[in-house]
Amino acid sequence: MNSQKRRTFLKLSGMAITASAIPFNITHADPVHKKRNADTLKIGLIGCGGRGSGAASQALSADPNVVLHAMGDIFRDQLDKSLKNIREIHGDKANVSPEHQYIGFDAYKKVLDSGVDVVVHATPPAFRPLHIEAAVEAGKHIFCEKPAAVDAPGIRRIMAAARKAKEKNLNFVQGFCWRFHDPKKATFGKVVDGAIGPLSAVYTTYNTGATYRSWHPENPQLESAEWQVRNWPFFNWLSGDHLVEQAVHSIDFMSWAFGDVAPLSAVATGGRQVRTEAQYGNIFDHFAITYEYPGDAKAYHFSRQQAGCFGGYAAEMWGTKGKAIADCSRNFHEVKTGKKVWTYNGPQNDMYQTEHNELFAAIRKGKVISQGEALAHSSMLAIMGRMAAYTGKKISWDEALQSTEELGPPVENYTLDMTIPMTAVARPGITPFK
Repeated sequence: MNSQKRRTFLKLSGMAITASAIPFNITHADPVHKKRNADTLKIGLIGCGGRGSGAASQALSADPNVVLHAMGDIFRDQLDKSLKNIREIHGDKANVSPEHQYIGFDAYKKVLDSGVDVVVHATPPAFRPLHIEAAVEAGKHIFCEKPAAVDAPGIRRIMAAARKAKEKNLNFVQGFCWRFHDPKKATFGKVVDGAIGPLSAVYTTYNTGATYRSWHPENPQLESAEWQVRNWPFFNWLSGDHLVEQAVHSIDFMSWAFGDVAPLSAVATGGRQVRTEAQYGNIFDHFAITYEYPGDAKAYHFSRQQAGCFGGYAAEMWGTKGKAIADCSRNFHEVKTGKKVWTYNGPQNDMYQTEHNELFAAIRKGKVISQGEALAHSSMLAIMGRMAAYTGKKISWDEALQSTEELGPPVENYTLDMTIPMTAVARPGITPFK
């Protein structure tokens, strides 16, 4: 990443990232101003943080006749920062009028009612089921960041909304960005097609440094609604824990390798070793999970957010005929079968941009991409792993999917002046499965 693009990324990001950050490219807008017309697609952004700002920028680069029409966020400062930075890249394509800048928990409704055609969903994950249901009901095309939700009731809502979107011929593109990465598509394509034979084991990692920083850590207001939302990665009811919010990418690798069939069960461990202060909410800082798949196959996942430790972000797969690896940290992809070794040497694409290129191309061609249920499936795998780690129990797929546990207050009735008691950190063997 050159210095100019890196500065742009950091502007759009708004939160600390690790040294092994995923590639991120910004495509600058056509400098020639194009006036809106009947074919102009209007984009609405719901959630103006780093990922939302980046996704909106990529959406604006995906088609020459699109505009950012409306923006919504809980916080005014988030929206202002996002709009300023997107305007620096896209000029008049991001000329969002003041009357289409919405603040508050009902901002999503106003964005949907503003006349937009496509909605980018990038709020903290707890809000996505509510927002996705509303977008489908309003007949909008959807780009939704991962994960889909933080608990099983939320996942079931997403699945129902995704089926309804399909019935209404609405595009629903999901944010598991590696599924759009040419090297990964080639590598996992070979695995799914049987190049290394039936799988016996998959090992995935997402081991990073201390990724997130706190908002006002010097004066933590642990039961303040605003403080919790501003520090949403540290609260499991908002993020699902870092396994669900971040390491879910590696869980998605596991699912991809197995052809997206559901596992039979999961057992896990995890806890807090270094991130133990109250300001870090109630999430763990490490997980280790074993998933059992049909045919006596196993999948092993390790993830942690701990500074000063050995890192890793990869998927290794073993089958009866050979081995495959997809290593994000090194951008290395290889399949070994006997004496034959295939290494990916093809083109590299910007997967973030490709997500939006495919979405807008489908809209223009009258085609439909339906990835909502796939988004929910991989998100549920991570939720299942968290359930197993929090409780210390062996949990089946069906038990996990039918769980009634809701991690936080109903977001439909949320206000910033609420007091939200912080739930205790999970204690395996004591925390119950619900």
